[in-house]
Amino acid sequence: MLSVIETINTTVNNFIWGVPAMICIIGVGLYLSIRTGFLQIRKFPYAMKTTVGRMLRKREASDGRMTPFQAVCTALAATVGTGNIAGVAGAIAIGGPGAVFWMWISALLGMCTKFSEVTLAVHFRETNENGELVGGPMYYIKNGLKKHWHWLAYLFSAFGVLTVFGTGNATQVNTITAAVNSALINYNLISSDSISTANLIMGIIIASLVALVLLGGIKRIGQVAEKLVPFMAVFYIILALGVVFLNFSRIPYVFSSIFKGAFTPASVTGGAVGSFFMSMKKGVSRGIFSNEAGLGTGSIAHACADTRKPVKQGFFGIFEVFTDTIVICTLTALVILCSGIPVSYGAAAGAELTILGFTSTYGSWVSVFTAVAMCCFAFSTIIGWGLYGARCCEFLFSSSRTTKPFMVLYSLVAILGATVDLGLLWNIAETFNGLMAIPNMIALFALSGVIVKETRAFFQHAKEEALAEHRSFEEVCEENLNEEEAPAN
Repeated sequence: MLSVIETINTTVNNFIWGVPAMICIIGVGLYLSIRTGFLQIRKFPYAMKTTVGRMLRKREASDGRMTPFQAVCTALAATVGTGNIAGVAGAIAIGGPGAVFWMWISALLGMCTKFSEVTLAVHFRETNENGELVGGPMYYIKNGLKKHWHWLAYLFSAFGVLTVFGTGNATQVNTITAAVNSALINYNLISSDSISTANLIMGIIIASLVALVLLGGIKRIGQVAEKLVPFMAVFYIILALGVVFLNFSRIPYVFSSIFKGAFTPASVTGGAVGSFFMSMKKGVSRGIFSNEAGLGTGSIAHACADTRKPVKQGFFGIFEVFTDTIVICTLTALVILCSGIPVSYGAAAGAELTILGFTSTYGSWVSVFTAVAMCCFAFSTIIGWGLYGARCCEFLFSSSRTTKPFMVLYSLVAILGATVDLGLLWNIAETFNGLMAIPNMIALFALSGVIVKETRAFFQHAKEEALAEHRSFEEVCEENLNEEEAPAN
């Protein structure tokens, strides 16, 4: 029976994360980019100014809401995870250094896709019976498309609930236990015979911490995310920049191999990766898997933001993809390629390749710090996906009363993830994760007109205000950036 399930899942997974799906996701990203006049490029400086400026400004959110900064941290918490460490390593190993170039391309288009998702999520969100703001693909499908499309919203939610236990929880906990066990064994603090007991203890601790955060409600989730995410991101970036700096003489060669390998991978990998198509596929798929642009999940967190300007929050989507893929994923790639460690091109690889890049530069002592980084990445992902699952569950059953039972069950899965060999669970979860993109892609395409209308209205208002007050457009934008937004209705 298991072999049949595995065969079916492999077939579906190869399609979902294969060529047709990649073309679809990239195609929608390109379509949205064209319709918005490549907003992610034209307005990139303004997007960075808007997002970074608001992040640095201290403010409190109303009850049942997050500050815009907490919202983006929660979305980043779910996005920046082990995929940034293991996923990039796998892409380079199987697709060659050229996969990094295609990762950048997917991120460039993904910025517009994420911008669109966030804008729609804030525009079509609702307030639930507890007074909390709720939104995401299921809500902009329900409130933005005609009734005969509403089944897509329930399909997205169903896939979301099925996905979170595997992708968002069990596999992440497994990563935490593996990282901690590796560090403890390396320093002879535990024996191999004690691993199962240690895993059980870690599972119980993680389950308790997850429950403590999630059951504290939307405000506690936001408060934890805004402290954990900046810490882990800065921590990892500093470690990675150190590797690049200590191996700066290899930088010209590395970038040369990335650009050359993007179109002629065989010339860089010694023929181990001879397919241009394989390099592109791995780069694009890992990029999408990392930043989640097209999956729609991140917009669920952004919908909780205490803001009344959908487009303004949408700029955080651009910032999110840029931070996740262009910054963190690129640094992971540079750690692997600049360190000069041998890469077995054409063979599967994971986090161990990235960790080897760090240890070959710093020494074995850095394994403790990489373990801490991986634990932070994985735990933040668990928290972020916990919120996504709760919102999907709430929509599916049309009641917020299902939220707490779901969060309790979700927390207990951490024990399972720490003590059981996941095997097929990871692959099934990855399949359901990809299936979430289908209803979301349809909705983004159908609602592209709303995105264009909202974006034009946002900038047109700023232009009209500038003309009326005889000021420059930039001055008005600066004022809009610094003004305290009124609470959302």
